[in-house]
Amino acid sequence: MTAGITEKSFIQAQFSDNPAVRLELLEKLENGLELDLVEATAKSLGVETRDFATFGVMPRRTLSHSTAKGRFSAEQSQRIARFFRIMVRATDTFGDTERAERWLKRPSRPLRDHAPFELLDSEEGARLIEDLLDRIDHGLAA
Repeated sequence: MTAGITEKSFIQAQFSDNPAVRLELLEKLENGLELDLVEATAKSLGVETRDFATFGVMPRRTLSHSTAKGRFSAEQSQRIARFFRIMVRATDTFGDTERAERWLKRPSRPLRDHAPFELLDSEEGARLIEDLLDRIDHGLAA
């Protein structure tokens, strides 16, 4: 990955089995993501950056402030990457962005009636969502 990373390579890096690629992604996140890359990636996934507030990625004021700066902090970048990773997984599972968004917003019994998006504020919450998506993918009771 280079400074000229595209939205496609950013998403691919999150699912890469190559440790070098993942380490480069980690470095990029630690340095903070640029607004242009985040907007392009969101668009490629069928969402907009303003959806970040709806999905609990970050509060509207924080989003507005970071948008004005043109760069997100390391912590915000981690949250954005987590959201993108879950959106890709949910879209793959449900077939399209609209159905994935509906599922992410709907309370789920296996998550003790939390909507999946409510758990996106932590890595452990994201892992729970990914585990649930794996169960759905494999036809197990979810």
